[in-house]
Amino acid sequence: MKAWLDPRAIRLDVTVRSWEDAVAEAGRLLVECGAASSDYARAMVETVKQLGPYIVIGPGIALPHARPEAGAVRSALSLVRLHPPVAFGNPDLDPVDLVLGLAAVDGDDHLRLMSALAEALGNDETVAGLRNATTPEEILKILDGTPSTQ
Repeated sequence: MKAWLDPRAIRLDVTVRSWEDAVAEAGRLLVECGAASSDYARAMVETVKQLGPYIVIGPGIALPHARPEAGAVRSALSLVRLHPPVAFGNPDLDPVDLVLGLAAVDGDDHLRLMSALAEALGNDETVAGLRNATTPEEILKILDGTPSTQ
């Protein structure tokens, strides 16, 4: 996952007022690391407004994204850990504390990223590690399957 997740695109224990702010922060990080345009970041929020909280893919986990043509520059991820968690409008899986922004330049990369995320987020130990990590570097080690030193 290191190829897709720049440590500069990871923010831990962020306080936001709403799901819109959480998605906007994930988008902002993609813009800052050169993976997406500001139009793409705005489209991430608009997509959820139009289609609802389908991006909440598991208990406490959201995966906001937009169409590649909205301004994806390169395929990448961002990670925002929220504290406290916020509701996205999915009563079965709210509140959300892990927001993984996704930018993919095409359908193939979208599938590759989704597959890698499904594998990582399907592991309870990995998800617990993401919720307890103290640095971006620790997040990267957890996602790459490297045992934490703690």
